[in-house]
Amino acid sequence: MSKKIGILNLMHDKIDTQKRFSHVIKEASPETDITYFYPQSHYLNRPRPQNWPAEPLNLKTVAKLDGFIITGAPIELLPFSEVDYWEELTKLFDLLKAKNIPQLYVCWGAMAALYYFYGIGKHPLPEKIFGICPQEILAPAPLLSGLVTGFRAPHARYAEMNRSEIEQEKALTINAATPDGHLTLVTGPGQQVFLFSHLEYGPQAFSKEYQRELSARGGDDRKLAKPQRYFADEAAMSLPQFTWESSQQHFFKNWLQTIK
Repeated sequence: MSKKIGILNLMHDKIDTQKRFSHVIKEASPETDITYFYPQSHYLNRPRPQNWPAEPLNLKTVAKLDGFIITGAPIELLPFSEVDYWEELTKLFDLLKAKNIPQLYVCWGAMAALYYFYGIGKHPLPEKIFGICPQEILAPAPLLSGLVTGFRAPHARYAEMNRSEIEQEKALTINAATPDGHLTLVTGPGQQVFLFSHLEYGPQAFSKEYQRELSARGGDDRKLAKPQRYFADEAAMSLPQFTWESSQQHFFKNWLQTIK
């Protein structure tokens, strides 16, 4: 019997995001059925992107699913109270917890869920963490099966959660982090998974993200973070390397195996 997974897509590059998640999930479990959603409240006064194969978020539909993913969103520096779909999102959080549906929260999705469920605070980083980082396994977990300390994972964010607050919360475990302390994987009760790495990213994702931010700045690359440990030729910013492919495959296969 196929598993039914829902994904709330909050990313800026919506079509690419869905292609990435579909690829990694279908590669790990070809029979998995995926439904993409968008927050209805975000599009009350703005048009939806054209040719976007996603449905309006429907909690009755979500309640029948076997697992759920909430993606990142390019709003790390925005207070949660100012997110225009926050109320809709919290209703989704409540439903996932009440129904004990396995939850995978990615990057900003992980920030939002940790804040809502546990009151964990967030703060801006001095500069964007942007690149491929080796990882330290701090607490083994089935989600990290097949991975060893040093495994590669991509990070791309402007903010971080308060690590000391997470460490003080007995219900939460920090399973993996970068050597300099940036969070990678936190787990909680009820099959809550908080993933701060964009492990769904494909080999071209960092190039596209950098070019998108460069374009938004009118081509001004001053103080713009460049992808680290990503290009074979970093000086020329060419020849991107897909060094986290194995990590990606292991993680998503492991996560899907936790869903009964």
